Amino acid sequence: MAEEWKGKKVLVTGANGFVGSWVTEALVNSGADVTALIRDSIPNSNLNKSGTIKKISVVTGSLTDLKVLERAFNEYEIDTVFHLAAQAIVGVANRSPISTFESNIMGTWNILEACRTSKKFEKAIIASSDKAYGDQENLPYTEEAPLLGTYPYDASKACTEIIARSYQETYGLRIGIARCANIYGGGDMNPSRLVPDMMTSLIQGRPLVIRSDGKMERDYIYVKDAVSAYLTLAKGINNNELSGQSFNFGTGKPITVLELVKKIIEAGGKKNAEIKVLGEAKYEIRRQYLNSEKALKMLGWKPKYSLEQGLKETFDWYESNA
Repeated sequence: MAEEWKGKKVLVTGANGFVGSWVTEALVNSGADVTALIRDSIPNSNLNKSGTIKKISVVTGSLTDLKVLERAFNEYEIDTVFHLAAQAIVGVANRSPISTFESNIMGTWNILEACRTSKKFEKAIIASSDKAYGDQENLPYTEEAPLLGTYPYDASKACTEIIARSYQETYGLRIGIARCANIYGGGDMNPSRLVPDMMTSLIQGRPLVIRSDGKMERDYIYVKDAVSAYLTLAKGINNNELSGQSFNFGTGKPITVLELVKKIIEAGGKKNAEIKVLGEAKYEIRRQYLNSEKALKMLGWKPKYSLEQGLKETFDWYESNA
């Protein structure tokens, strides 16, 4: 995998975000020449803490500014794109749908327009989400299922995919679309997400507060497996037949929120931790999990980390960086 990236000029959007920082680090370690598009400086981001930011070029600007993107492509001679930037917090999306649509939908057509007009561009990986499927009766989701996302974040990801396929079909852009399950791991600094919230509460000795009723089922994938998924997909779409296709990346092992919190407690070794279930969360789908057989068959990808292994590594990260 490393040989493929040596000397490649890669743009990562959202590089100082949770997943983006891990993807950026993996690309740098594989010899890629990475440029990051960063809108806001985040001093305590994993990109900064890991020291990776010192090994890359940084373009400051927003996805909503096409001229900034075109300058980045031209000046840094970008050939590969990992479009990971998004407003990904469901609660924020529900409170502020316009800003979410601007970032996630307009941002996508801008990055693809910059790809289209670039003379050096070769391929792009677009981050979608299992949320694009919306609420469906048939589980697990397969790639053939319709995109029925209705809540703002879910709908924005469905739109992202439609726009990406439009650019692939109309202009022949080499594109791969990744639909990942809920990604967790060290470096996620957003306290509104379940795993970092529970981990920090556990470390600080506070009650672990579940905003929902704890019965919602989700598929959780460790961030290192997600990074592997993105890089594997980037290699896979060198095959023209796979360009423009979407791929699910998950474990296929759904777990309820309450069960996950109990496993987090086990990972932290703090058996007496208090759990409070509020039952207040709204606008969330009850059950979501993915079938990733297509990724195994066509890309040779499968997750390497069990939930227990991933949570233990994640807890160790938060304990070291709290």
